[in-house]
Amino acid sequence: SGINAEWLLRPGDQSTKSRMSGLDAQKSHILAARSVAQCLKSSLGPKGLDKILVSQDGEITVTNDGATILEKMDVEHQIAKLMVQLSKSQDEEIGDGTTGVVVLAGALLEQAETLLEKGLHPIRIADGYENAARVAVQHLDTIADRFPVENVNKEPLIKVAMTTLGSKIVNRCGRQFAVMAVDAVLSVADLERKDVCFDLIKIECKTGGKLEDSQLVKGVIIDKTMSHSQMPKELEDVKLAILTCAFEPPKPKTKHAMNVGSVEDYNKLHAYEQEQFVGMIKQIKDSGATLAICQWGFDDEANHLCLQNDLPAVRWVGGPEIELIAIATGGRIVPRFSELTAEKLGKAGKVREIGFGTTKDRMMVIEDCHNTRAVTLFLRGSNTMIVQEAKRSIWDAMCVIRNLVKDNRIVYGGGSNEISCAISVNDAADKVPSIEQYAMRAFADALESVPMALAENSGFAPFSTLADVKSRQIKEGNPRLGIDCMDNGQSDMREQHVIETLIGKKQQIMLATQLVRMILKIDDVRSPGEGE
Repeated sequence: SGINAEWLLRPGDQSTKSRMSGLDAQKSHILAARSVAQCLKSSLGPKGLDKILVSQDGEITVTNDGATILEKMDVEHQIAKLMVQLSKSQDEEIGDGTTGVVVLAGALLEQAETLLEKGLHPIRIADGYENAARVAVQHLDTIADRFPVENVNKEPLIKVAMTTLGSKIVNRCGRQFAVMAVDAVLSVADLERKDVCFDLIKIECKTGGKLEDSQLVKGVIIDKTMSHSQMPKELEDVKLAILTCAFEPPKPKTKHAMNVGSVEDYNKLHAYEQEQFVGMIKQIKDSGATLAICQWGFDDEANHLCLQNDLPAVRWVGGPEIELIAIATGGRIVPRFSELTAEKLGKAGKVREIGFGTTKDRMMVIEDCHNTRAVTLFLRGSNTMIVQEAKRSIWDAMCVIRNLVKDNRIVYGGGSNEISCAISVNDAADKVPSIEQYAMRAFADALESVPMALAENSGFAPFSTLADVKSRQIKEGNPRLGIDCMDNGQSDMREQHVIETLIGKKQQIMLATQLVRMILKIDDVRSPGEGE
């Protein structure tokens, strides 16, 4: 008989702690992970459906992005939380494929459950999965294609971005968004060093207007207007003074008080303030600046003096925006007035205000900047949810283009690479003499869950569609045949331009396998019970 470890616990613990061990614990974990994967399965692919998530304070998010769905879901179970972290790490590292990685992990655990019931040891299953993952990743290298990343011919990159945007809500103007994403990344990319600086890309959202009104601005957009309504709305050949010092006359510090005893004293004080402020404005104008951008505010009197002295000014510009303006215009941020010189001014070809529809909303655009690398994606949409989803979608697309700049190898999508890897893993499993071959076959079956989910979401009979494509891949020796989700009558994914990055696909397989290995190795759970 087994030794009962309950007597080791403190008195009173037995009643309040809940404990699960052995096969029960593993089955419970697998069930939790499968439930999470099941939630996301229906959002996979171009015909995948969106989810609506309501937060505790009633805020609504509509999204198709796996990482966002899981992040907003209020998950209690400890293993389900691991699945959330899995999609998050895929999102942070690659930016795309967050739904697929969770579906794959769920399928691997589902297959593992069958093997556990047959009596296979969890470590042997995990080892088999590791071997299979290694075979699959090596096979991906053999079926990958090189891909030209260049400014001259952007068409291939646009096709990749369109694949990413295909499953998102913006896919009806997918080409426009793909072009915006490619142009944004290439304008900040250093192709020689294979480096992309995302800090130079700002995404600005504004509700009202159609998705088609979204545009890429070669410059910076700030959600501010000129401080006075009579200041000019458009300036050419602008020199910007970027100030982070207080743009107002000196005030007594907190512990000091100033007593004004007579009218003369008050007038003197007023004259002193005016003189100080006029001096500040003169200092800015003497440096050659034609526009002042200030991080802090200034009062109406100061505003009026700026107008009188023909110095357009913008106030309350936030820290990140100030930095971006400084990068874009080649200016220096000036912390003290005494340090303002002509060399520290930023240069821009044009600064203008843009208005929207019938509302009084206005924003400022700083264009033709000294440093052309800083760009802003300006997204429009009919409501906040659509604009936010468009922002997430274009971010995914930009991440994919960044990955291609770093590593320009690609594989074809539509489930074709998963089917090809599954065939390769099955072949390798036949050559393994030990018990791991059962786990390797299970891994191959799990890989097929991705094309099967794609077929199911596209309205096809999943099993017969998958069997047909798989047999054709083996017969024709063509690893590019996948699920024809758009029903174009063409299964070759190269012809359909359904393209995924190799680095993203490898990461999916490796991350899912590592997480599954970790879950299979857990056989005992102790958690506080109801009483605590």
